[in-house]
Amino acid sequence: MQFDIAIVGAGLVGQALAATLAVADSQLRIALIDPALACSLDLPDGGQTAVADYDLRVSALTARSQALLERAGAWSGIRPQRLQPYQHMTVWDGEGTGQVEFDAADLHAPCLGHIVENRETLAGLAAAVALHRNIQPFALALQSIDHRDANGWLPLQLADGQQLQAQLVVGADGAHSRVRQWVGIPTREWDYQHHAIVATIRTEQPMQQTAWQRFRSEGPLALLPLAGDDHLASIVWSTVPAEAEAMMALPDDQFCQALGDAFERRLGQILEVSERQCIPLRQRHAKHYWNAGVVLAGDAAHTIHPLAGQGVNLGFKDVEVLAEEILKAVARGISPGHDQVLARYQRRRQSDNLTTMAAMESFKRLFASDLPAVRLLRNIGMSQFDRLLPVKQHAMMAAMGL
Repeated sequence: MQFDIAIVGAGLVGQALAATLAVADSQLRIALIDPALACSLDLPDGGQTAVADYDLRVSALTARSQALLERAGAWSGIRPQRLQPYQHMTVWDGEGTGQVEFDAADLHAPCLGHIVENRETLAGLAAAVALHRNIQPFALALQSIDHRDANGWLPLQLADGQQLQAQLVVGADGAHSRVRQWVGIPTREWDYQHHAIVATIRTEQPMQQTAWQRFRSEGPLALLPLAGDDHLASIVWSTVPAEAEAMMALPDDQFCQALGDAFERRLGQILEVSERQCIPLRQRHAKHYWNAGVVLAGDAAHTIHPLAGQGVNLGFKDVEVLAEEILKAVARGISPGHDQVLARYQRRRQSDNLTTMAAMESFKRLFASDLPAVRLLRNIGMSQFDRLLPVKQHAMMAAMGL
């Protein structure tokens, strides 16, 4: 079986790429390979609003990501009752008085973005993918990738022994990408020395369609509003491993108390918490994004600290650019796996990803410092920044992908 493109990994990035390409060119033969395709998505009733009814993994989708999902036909497949726009963002220094307020009204925009459970976005993408006959799903693991032959075909073998061939193989199989390992693409990586605790909570006071973030010296704590109930939030509590271990060991009532203390009671008491998960944070970046007909996208190419919620948005930018380059090549009769096509994709995406990763690392280090001089300058800087509306508008537009 021969395909123009074989996408390995049917997560958010892999399915977004498949749907984006299929919408633009129904003649492309696309294989989507992932054993997870055999599992049905278990979505609760859209009206259920207990803390246990929400996915622990959520994303703050930017306007640019929304536009990509709309073009792919996936945005309309996300249930409206699980789609939470936020108009406001409050960020403050937990070790001082510095605070910055971002408001969609300052940009005359309807919102700054949407908080969406990952499984809801995935369901929208899966529905969009299912509409296209030129996308063939394989609910199997990829067993091997062989070297490209003289005609530009890459031989692939699936776990059941099936043999495929593709002109281009896209590794969208996550941070521990086997595709990346098989083709020998090295990475630069280091441990952030942070673990992220994720959970769904119920707050005493309403979230007010606001994303809240407190920077502590141990790490940032974010509360993100969830759809269905203005007292529900998803938390991403990034902290040092020792504190994360201690927080995970607490019973629910004591965890709620500790979380409320860490959040300075900005929303009153924390009344309820779901199950918790603790995720070690590590930065990775592929030294190059392609090798002989194989290209990386999303977490397979880069992982980043969640403090600004840019992870999946960077992945969707990869999808946007890679799809553009593939479609331009195909329109000119050039193989989608041609070296020049993949080099252009890398050139357009690598610098943006590296710049964003460097900015997140700088923020992490800046707020981790407890030196009095640094703390003073940090708070003065935040206060001055908050007063400069044109600068804030530019920052908001950049964060929204505009």
